[in-house]
Amino acid sequence: MTERLIHTRNIGIMAHIDAGKTTTTERILYYTGVNYKMGEVHDGTATMDWMIQEQERGITITSAATTVYWDYNHQRYKINIIDTPGHVDFTVEVERSLRVLDGAIAIFCAVGGVEPQSETVWKQANKYKVPRICFVNKMDRNGADYFGVISQIKSKLGAKPIPIQIPLGEEDNFRGVIDLISCKAYEWDDASLGVNYDEVPIPEHLSALVEKYHNELIEGSAEESDQLFEKFLFDPNSITEEEIINSLRKATLEMRITPVLCGSSLHNKGIQFLLDAVAAYLPSPLDIPPITGINPITGKEESRRPDPEEAFAALAFKIASDPYVGRIVFFRVYSGSLQSGNTVLNVATGKRERIARIFQMHANKQNPLEKIEAGDIGAAAGFKQIRTGDTLADEKHPILLESITFPEPVISMAVEPRTQDEYEKLMNALQKISEEDPTFTVSMEEETGQTLINGMGELHLDIILDRLRREYNVECNHGNPQVAYKEALTRNVRHHEIYKKQTGGRGRFADIDFEISPADTGVKGLQFINELHGQNIPKEYIAAIEKGFRAAMSNGPLLGYPIESMKVRLLNAMTHPVDSDALSFEIAAVTGFKGAVRQAQCILLEPIMKLEVVTPDEYVGDITSDLNRRRGQLLKIDARVSYQIIDAFVPLAEMFGYVTILRSISSGRATSSMEFSHYAPCPPEIQDQVILKIKGYIIKQ
Repeated sequence: MTERLIHTRNIGIMAHIDAGKTTTTERILYYTGVNYKMGEVHDGTATMDWMIQEQERGITITSAATTVYWDYNHQRYKINIIDTPGHVDFTVEVERSLRVLDGAIAIFCAVGGVEPQSETVWKQANKYKVPRICFVNKMDRNGADYFGVISQIKSKLGAKPIPIQIPLGEEDNFRGVIDLISCKAYEWDDASLGVNYDEVPIPEHLSALVEKYHNELIEGSAEESDQLFEKFLFDPNSITEEEIINSLRKATLEMRITPVLCGSSLHNKGIQFLLDAVAAYLPSPLDIPPITGINPITGKEESRRPDPEEAFAALAFKIASDPYVGRIVFFRVYSGSLQSGNTVLNVATGKRERIARIFQMHANKQNPLEKIEAGDIGAAAGFKQIRTGDTLADEKHPILLESITFPEPVISMAVEPRTQDEYEKLMNALQKISEEDPTFTVSMEEETGQTLINGMGELHLDIILDRLRREYNVECNHGNPQVAYKEALTRNVRHHEIYKKQTGGRGRFADIDFEISPADTGVKGLQFINELHGQNIPKEYIAAIEKGFRAAMSNGPLLGYPIESMKVRLLNAMTHPVDSDALSFEIAAVTGFKGAVRQAQCILLEPIMKLEVVTPDEYVGDITSDLNRRRGQLLKIDARVSYQIIDAFVPLAEMFGYVTILRSISSGRATSSMEFSHYAPCPPEIQDQVILKIKGYIIKQ
């Protein structure tokens, strides 16, 4: 069993959009023998881009899992791979994948280098402590700069990249790679679609560079142990290739370094060595510390080791709907084993679930399994009630693992069915999609009765509408995308609220005195401070007051947008011996909040996006002028060969349809990418316009 886990790798492929993640995965499937034919993203034939929307648009929308086998160093390795999207609107797929993976391949374009989404996924990998290796792709493109990308990884990501290969030729002349550990050069055979490669002499002009980096690897290895350091002092050349690889592996697992390789996935160069590097440097489930969680019965922390003999524990990280199988749940098994037909406990809901079938996934195809064990990633059907981030555990030994946190939606759109008969069908479809995607939510606008769908960006909602039409056969009308504002308090207000209701028999009574104010810096949500020292108020009443304030925050006084953060100091409370109960105090908190916030001078907060524009030099002036008109705040302009990169903060409200405008300004030569950064106060004149516009719209309705 230990032998099996040592040779198992659970990895993700992550990168900025268009860096070549899916193309790299397709080559891996081909060279490992899973596919007999290479799929291409630009042809819409990529195995991992199985959704119609992915094939049409040439982008990855949903993370797809597969399993391959690779022989390295006379051992067969099992590699579970998750290919993730690069577009920021689908960052949820990266977040939930990294939560359950042991290692990752970060892919960078040799021309674009470290791009905005590269930084986002790198931070996500740091958050979950995922060791990674880097693959600099597209070495055959004009402007490819291997060492420039390594420099950016160091400066922009704060990493310590260690090249273990250098390219053999660049741009049109890119032929292969030079291995800095063995000091051997390899060239790929195009006729065999990259299956065959030959050892070739190292070009004379590169020999000094190879020697320099090889010596640096030896020096770095010597620092890893006293034994190697002693070898280095007396005879540096006595340090073997195996010892260099082992020391690189140790430093990679401890996240002190990141090995860097290079190649061209589209032209079938470098993939075999990338697979070797996955086996050599990325962790097995045994290299990861035991997972910890809380025992829901005792409330104490417990841990689970990746051992099939331990009690079963797994985390559900993705939910998908299949037209034939129904709801499929992807999960990572951290300990124990699970057989088809077994019953497990969903610790989050407290409900027992019978696992009808277990699968090993290959994109959207299911390969049935009888059993799945610790360290593996699989999928199952038969769940009645489950959400992303739920823990599945042995009924007799429950454990609650840390769930997955997701960003809040920043954009909304009103939708309605074409005919009233389809209303129920639409709501069922939206519910299914929101189960699959935690960053997509559905809400009702109280004043207009409209159904609002909320997501991470225009593309996100566009894909949702497309899925409603194709997958669920629901045609719906929709409004223009709207910004998801928030509200914030600007001053302290003290308020006294008495809730009293007498209807004959037992009544209701609650009396609270409190102060609301902006929360302390860095605090999100409700900051509740109980200052009822020495007062004999039941604990459940205090919890009910907190619950009431937390619920009331979802509806701000200006336009009904949620309040982002708020501090409540509970100063005094009085009870009635008969009429007081928890519900009375919860209602008092809600009504007290509504009374207090009228004097708290609320303001609107708007989502601010981080924008990166890559443009030829001649359009920089026009683009920056346009961003200034959009209330943009320029951060920096980086000059590269023949093009420039503009970084800016811009309010989301000003960015609808920006891609079309940018295309017009730059004659189609500039590209942009945008991701949510933070919320900031609306300027007073903009706030007045928003209030007038929304209130005027509601009156019209």
